[in-house]
Formats: sequence, C-alpha cells, structure tokens
Amino acid sequence: MKTRLQELSEHGQSVWLDYLSRSILKSGKLAAMMDRDAVVGVTSNPTIFQKAIAEGDNYDAQLKQLLEHEDDGKEIFLALSAVDVEEGCDLLRPVWDRTGGLDGYVSWEVDPTLADDRDATIAEAARLHAWIDKPNLYVKIPATAAGVEAIEETIAAGHNVNVTLIFSLQRHEEVMEAYLRGLERFAEAGGDVSTVHSVASFFVSRVDTEADRRLEGHPDLQGKLAVANAKLAYRNYERVFSGDRWETLAAKGAHTQRCLWASTSTKNPAYRDVLYVEELIGPDTVNTMPEETIIAFQDHGVVADTLKQGIDEAHALLDAVRDAGVDYDDVTWTLEREGVQKFVDSFDELLAGIREKRAALAAA
Repeated sequence: MKTRLQELSEHGQSVWLDYLSRSILKSGKLAAMMDRDAVVGVTSNPTIFQKAIAEGDNYDAQLKQLLEHEDDGKEIFLALSAVDVEEGCDLLRPVWDRTGGLDGYVSWEVDPTLADDRDATIAEAARLHAWIDKPNLYVKIPATAAGVEAIEETIAAGHNVNVTLIFSLQRHEEVMEAYLRGLERFAEAGGDVSTVHSVASFFVSRVDTEADRRLEGHPDLQGKLAVANAKLAYRNYERVFSGDRWETLAAKGAHTQRCLWASTSTKNPAYRDVLYVEELIGPDTVNTMPEETIIAFQDHGVVADTLKQGIDEAHALLDAVRDAGVDYDDVTWTLEREGVQKFVDSFDELLAGIREKRAALAAA
C-alpha cells in the first residue's frame, strides 16, 4: 500500500523536509525519510543550523580544525554548514536526475543581515553558488524589496533561487515578475534557461497567528486567512505562468517558479495539526514540512485536490477580514519584518553559539 505522503506526491505536490543537520545525514535518517516519507528536497535556515550546531558534538571535530586558521564566526558557520549542504546535495542528486531537475534540492540561505542590501545579497548568492557548484543547490533569498531586485539579478546570472519569506500577494507578484525578467535577461545573454530553477516560498501558518490576534471578537474569521491567502497566490501563479510571455520562455525550456508552502506546522492547538497540508494540495507545488507534521500526515492526513477549491470564498474572506477592521497589508508587512528579524536573531545566536563552542574546545 502507498503511504499518505506517497499519495500526496501522486497529486503533484512534492514533500520537502524543513531542516538539515549532520546527524540526520550520518545516521541515515534523511535517506530513510526519502524512502518512507517521499521526501524529495530539504530546506535549511539559520534557526535550524543554530539548533543543530548547539546540540551534541557532531560539529566539534571540524570546528577544531577550522579554529586553527579561522576566527570569523560567520566564515566558520558557512564552512560547517557547507559540509552538510554538499552532502545533502549528493544524497538527493539521484532525485534531481530522476525528476529532470524538478526536485532533489537542498537550500542554503544567504546571510539574513543582508536582507535589505541588494548588492550584498547578490554577491552573497553568487558566492554560495560558487562555493557549492552543484545543479541541485538552491540559494535562499528573502523577498524583501531589496531581495526582489537581488532575485532578478541572481536568476539573470543563471543561478537557482529559493525565494523565502513571502507573505503577501503583492510581494508574490513582484517575485514572479523578477523571476520572469531574470529568465528573459539570461536568455538574451545566450544562457540556457532550462538550467535555471526557482521556487517561491509562501509562508502559511504565521499569517493566521498574526491575523487571529487582530481578529479577536470575530471567531468566524479566525484560522482562515492563511489558507485563503495561499490559494489566491496559487491562482496568481497559474495566471502568470500562462499566456504569450510565458510561452515564449517555455519554448526555450524554462521552468515555472513553483509555489512552496512554508511554515506549515499548525501553531494553534485548536486547529487540526495537518490543516496547512490538507487544504493546499495541488499540482506543481511543494510543501516543506517539519518532521512532526510529516509524522502526523502519515498517520491521519487526508489526500484530496483542495488547492483549486474555494477560490471565490477566499476572495470573500479577504474582504471580510478588511471589513472587520484588519489591515491585510499591515499584517503581511509586519510578518515580513518579523520574519527577517527572527532569522537575524537566530544568526546572532548561532554566531554566539560558535563562540561558546570555541571557548569550550579551547579550554578542553
């Protein structure tokens, strides 16, 4: 019998794991999840690496070697994480080959402190792609105003991009436009657009967390904005990746920029624990899940084509939220700023953790 996640894959949705660590690589756990849970990709971010490096001694031996010639905390982190990312890329390469470059990726995030610096983000993305020169590497760039410009430049240079921290429909439109412009420029420069891939990571559960707080007194509207938002984003995706402009690029081998549902664990215990998987199942999408959501969906998830259902209701829900006095634009702007800050805070914690490890190893 097929598992629920294998059935999900047959409905056109790819399952990616939302964390990477040396322990799940060395223990064979990631390989087992690829087999058992239909995992065909991995994402990472500073928060995830901070936890991985802080716990246990998996990184101590390499850290000792690095400390012999490197003092910069950021460079130490990049060297530590690069080993995991590269090994993950190698493990997932057969998936990349089998799917023609659709899946099989590992994502490595640019320094989040650069989120509002266009030129520095462009340079960092190029540096990371040069560091791990593999076709199944995604470099993650946040969808800030500066990030959108960096995304176009990075795509125009022929590099894969996982666009992260998308919350609003307007920003998603800007991200898709940046991708198209980048592809067009790459093609005009003689590049092969069939070698370039991108996903647009649209964050889900955090939208309900922020909106629900503002919708006190409107229980009929709580717990609904995140799904409605994502469904409308997918409708926009279908519109953008059709028509003459897209067909011109598609004829050259270009790939669509798939929607990736991120932040899909349920934060409110009153809501079904697989809510943000069940309600967003549809073709040409990715759902990047934490391990607990993978386990929950394997146990009791319901697979059905839901993503294209309830579009009129989604539009009406956004109108109702506005009528209730909640500013959608302010909700998504707040989430974007908080999202960047959370990654910056985690990056700071990560560097502090490396300093502590360095001190402990020096004392030993």
